Amino acid sequence: MNSSYLKNWFILALSFATIMLFTQCDSNNDVEPETETEDVLLVDEEGTTSFSNTAFQVVINLLPKEDLSAAEESGLIFMREEEKLAHDVYVKLYEKWGMNIFNNIAQSETTHTDAVLVLLNKYDLTDPVGTNGIGVFVNTTLQGLYDNLTVAGFENQVEALKVGAAIEEIDIRDLENELNNNVDNEDIELLYENLEKGSRNHLRAFVRNLNNRGVTYIPQYLSVEEYQEIINGDMEKGGN
Repeated sequence: MNSSYLKNWFILALSFATIMLFTQCDSNNDVEPETETEDVLLVDEEGTTSFSNTAFQVVINLLPKEDLSAAEESGLIFMREEEKLAHDVYVKLYEKWGMNIFNNIAQSETTHTDAVLVLLNKYDLTDPVGTNGIGVFVNTTLQGLYDNLTVAGFENQVEALKVGAAIEEIDIRDLENELNNNVDNEDIELLYENLEKGSRNHLRAFVRNLNNRGVTYIPQYLSVEEYQEIINGDMEKGGN
């Protein structure tokens, strides 16, 4: 069974094994989300995107364990902590403001960082997260970013939502850079493509919540053209 076949099977499997799960990110904290079921996916206007990591681990390990470049290795290590950063900031902002969107997406980010760990384990790389608690990072750049974003998000609820949107922009930018410049291995490519899809959905969710408050978000890390293409697009699902 060649790797091209496995990749196509992987894409199909993700669509029917809940690798991408959508839940509500409502701006009204007291309203329970209404969802509709299509196949095994829960789809809503605004949503978080989560990995079914059991399915992901089974399928990703079917892909070949290829030679790992230094850039791919450092990228995986960085991405593990960058996904943790998103989770940790959202946990703190939920504690501060009690807004459902932060709780929902924090849970989603747990599945994202766990998905990166699947690849770290596959390639026998040391996990930079280990037993580190919320707000603790090995990478000093990410540590500073966490500190600054948390302070900014504590200012008020609108600034907190802007922090969420900024984090997702940063994730998209960094994932695009890895995919365009550093990644050759199929399993890493598939992981990053799905993480990027999740970040695009999360960005849409934060911007929608800002729009509901009459606030227009201005992109800080993506070009206006790319940002508008994402925001004007539909929520993404499946593994293609």
